[in-house]
Amino acid sequence: MIVMRRDLKMRKGKIAAQAGHACVEAVLLALVRDNRLGDIRVSGDDWIELAPETIALEDATFDAKTQGFEPGAAASPLEAWFSEGVAKICVYVDSEEELLDLHRRAQEAGFISALVRDAGYTEFHGEPTYTCLALEPLFPDQVDPVTGGLPLY
Repeated sequence: MIVMRRDLKMRKGKIAAQAGHACVEAVLLALVRDNRLGDIRVSGDDWIELAPETIALEDATFDAKTQGFEPGAAASPLEAWFSEGVAKICVYVDSEEELLDLHRRAQEAGFISALVRDAGYTEFHGEPTYTCLALEPLFPDQVDPVTGGLPLY
């Protein structure tokens, strides 16, 4: 989930760059928090994957079809995000105050929120400016209470 500040009226390239900064930071922070950074793999077709977690036998069930052990619980949002196509949704707010409030609410909910502050070298008249944030990969029922009411960008 990416949240952009629409009130800044950034150029399209600037929007893309800021969103990219936020997404990369949010995913890297989630991988580090979950101690999964070393589990990133590149498949034969150059697709980035998150290797499955090693599971304890008492937490697994045997799958007769695949002749292997399958986790008893659903994948984490991070695992699901990697395996289901790394989707991104972009919504917007219209002020710095709204962006910072959303950042605070996400953190209070226990989510990683990567808040981007542009240095102001190419836009914003040299003034460092908060431009956007990205949340770690989350399931819809987790993220909707925080961002569900925001319009698509």
